[in-house]
Amino acid sequence: MTRKNFHAEPFPLPFDIASTALVMIDMQRDFVEPGGFGEALGNDVSFVRSAIEPCKRVLDAARRKGLLVIHTREGHRADLSDCPPAKLTRGGQTFIGTHGPMGRILVRGEAGHDIIPELYPQAGEPVIDKPGKGAFYQTDLHLILQNRGIKTLIVCGVTTEVCVNTTVREANDRGYECIIPQDCVGSYFPEFQKYALEMIKAQGAIFGWVSDASAIVDGLQN
Repeated sequence: MTRKNFHAEPFPLPFDIASTALVMIDMQRDFVEPGGFGEALGNDVSFVRSAIEPCKRVLDAARRKGLLVIHTREGHRADLSDCPPAKLTRGGQTFIGTHGPMGRILVRGEAGHDIIPELYPQAGEPVIDKPGKGAFYQTDLHLILQNRGIKTLIVCGVTTEVCVNTTVREANDRGYECIIPQDCVGSYFPEFQKYALEMIKAQGAIFGWVSDASAIVDGLQN
């Protein structure tokens, strides 16, 4: 076992490359591309698109080092049988399953449900289709990580305060140490981005560590 350190807040995170994985959360066309569901809701997607290039740097570094790379996609069955009413309808309006600019919103197999070309999975990289915000809920992610002996997760993706934060909290409860490169995650709301990251690293890394793409790449390479 070769122990290294990621430079991070609130303090450096020791890790072993052999037991470290990269989890790329929901970098889907509907969330980050102009003309997608996120923009249709009135959001400025430039806030989340800023994470694409840093994510690409971390993804390339992880692939060079042979890390397990996992991608997630949020979405539902075509008949919406796996979408609870509390999620289907928000504020008296229904979005999921309706027709958006890239097909039916958050429905598996639609164009908007797929991952953006810049970060598209390579052959052999697991893709987790999740029905909820957290990547562990009703998925086999934990089983995959356990089978590979993974202990440390580099978590990137969108959005910081929802799916990223939920996944990090779920991972912490399952015993994983998580590090979040702050420029590799994005929110439509800058204030949510700030406080979501502060919550993760508060109280001596209560849920995880916060770093940046350069520190992750350096930690993997050195």
